[in-house]
Amino acid sequence: MQQQEERRTDAVDAIIGQWARVRPDLDTRAMEVFGRVFRLARAMGDRMERAYEPYGISRGEFDVLATLRRAGEPHTLSPRELSATLMLTTGGMTGRLDKLERAGLLRRSPDPHDRRGLRVTLTEEGLRLIDEAVGAGLAEQRDALDALDAEQAGRLADLLRDLLAGTAK
Repeated sequence: MQQQEERRTDAVDAIIGQWARVRPDLDTRAMEVFGRVFRLARAMGDRMERAYEPYGISRGEFDVLATLRRAGEPHTLSPRELSATLMLTTGGMTGRLDKLERAGLLRRSPDPHDRRGLRVTLTEEGLRLIDEAVGAGLAEQRDALDALDAEQAGRLADLLRDLLAGTAK
């Protein structure tokens, strides 16, 4: 029979241990989960920034390009649709669109159905770049996920989906 691998400890364990010493009355299970979720999000955010850097884009700019790409042909959305999907203010979206338009990765044009509206469309260069960048980002994510086997990764995805649904109160 295989011996069970010794449980690793991390910085969150140290924090939980400190709370246990000074406030043993606290139930810190939520802190154990969310402390790790926050640290994981930050670590992966940093890795994703490095993955997109060779393409000259940030994570936020990647998100805009990827949203247009996922929209399918003709890879066009309104700035309002982009803002809603990315949970950004219109001001925050304008800055990203300005930079991406200057880089030739998207173009803004009048909405043919609304004189006051605009449409944002990926250029051919933007389409090429996002297709390469998404591959680089997924490679980073797969590399990180290699710490788990396929069953564990699937279970974790299911648990996180349930947890996320439970936060929508």
